[in-house]
Amino acid sequence: MTSRRTFLKSAGLLTAAAALFDPAKIFAHNGMGLSGAGRRSLSGKGEKKIVLEWCPYEAKMKHVFTISHSSRTSTPIVLTRITYDGYTGYGEAAMPPYLGETTSSAVEFLKKAKPELERFSDPFMIGDIMKDMDELTTNNCAAKASVDIALHDLVGKMIGQPWWKIWGFDPAHCPNNSFTVGLDTREVVLQKAKEASIYKVIKVKLGRTEEQDKMMINTIREVCNNTICVDANQGWKDKHYALDMINWLNTKNVNMIEQPMPVGMLEDTGWVTENSPLPIIADESCQRLTDIRKLHGYFTGINIKLMKCTGLHEAREMISLAEALDMKLMVGCMTETSVAISAASQIAPKTKWSDLDGNWLIANDCFTGSQVVDGRIVPSNDPGIGAKMNKGVNLQFVGA
Repeated sequence: MTSRRTFLKSAGLLTAAAALFDPAKIFAHNGMGLSGAGRRSLSGKGEKKIVLEWCPYEAKMKHVFTISHSSRTSTPIVLTRITYDGYTGYGEAAMPPYLGETTSSAVEFLKKAKPELERFSDPFMIGDIMKDMDELTTNNCAAKASVDIALHDLVGKMIGQPWWKIWGFDPAHCPNNSFTVGLDTREVVLQKAKEASIYKVIKVKLGRTEEQDKMMINTIREVCNNTICVDANQGWKDKHYALDMINWLNTKNVNMIEQPMPVGMLEDTGWVTENSPLPIIADESCQRLTDIRKLHGYFTGINIKLMKCTGLHEAREMISLAEALDMKLMVGCMTETSVAISAASQIAPKTKWSDLDGNWLIANDCFTGSQVVDGRIVPSNDPGIGAKMNKGVNLQFVGA
């Protein structure tokens, strides 16, 4: 494995995707591909000033959500709104504790971002805007994603098309969407498995003791034989134990393993990947575009999450680089409303695995958008990201 990784790192493949394009700029200033409504917006429909506002929100879980190292009943969220020329785009920052972001840190970032964003006169300049957003702080990835998503929603509405269509993706290629079952007691796992049986793929959180991990899988198998994706959330600390578990899981209709070992155990993970009968996908190890080259040869593929990579602009670049390196793609999520899920669904046609169920895990989704149809995630045909605020929802957006 070591010699193979050394060869891969020195091969020309690693530079094949150096020149990555900014799709939004294709449409900037010249009206290429714009619908009639989009063209009219550029000639004056309302006040031509970019305005950023935000609204704190709490996503409440339907069930206690437990992974290998934590449990929670809710997730703090900050929704964003960007208006320009009579159009409105919505975005979202979803912040489970392990991201290291909070409502306060997100709002503080957005206060810094507001004057920087509003000095731009053209929302089509997504690449330049997000470069400035990224340079404001060294972290705040979810808060940055909330700006990126709102910008994409806004620009897509101005163009009059959803982003999957702007990028030339085919929704028919969207994979089956998984439904997550967190670590829990046998009784609760049975209940969750019954709820999840309508999905063709069930994602199961593992990573504690061997007894509990095997109980999780065996309990689900009592209810259904749906394909299972496994996420160990860095829970397996020994490479031989990890491989033994993977070989056992391979007999249980499991089709992939996500982040089996801790981020710092890259060489051991590479050994597991080399010997595993199942694909090994990087989650915590893959945060942003710059991580992908480091993981090439150690993982089979990567999981792209908008809250980690600052949004759709960088996610699109990650797709291009991963494809050039022949790495498999997965799109995932945090506990999110249909704003962020609908945004992530725009890139689902380019992935082999889709885990966009964050909106189904919460009891108070305030938007609608992408849907699961016959087990597959399907992005909306509506322009932008395709998310719409539910009737009767009264969100108080502020900009100061």
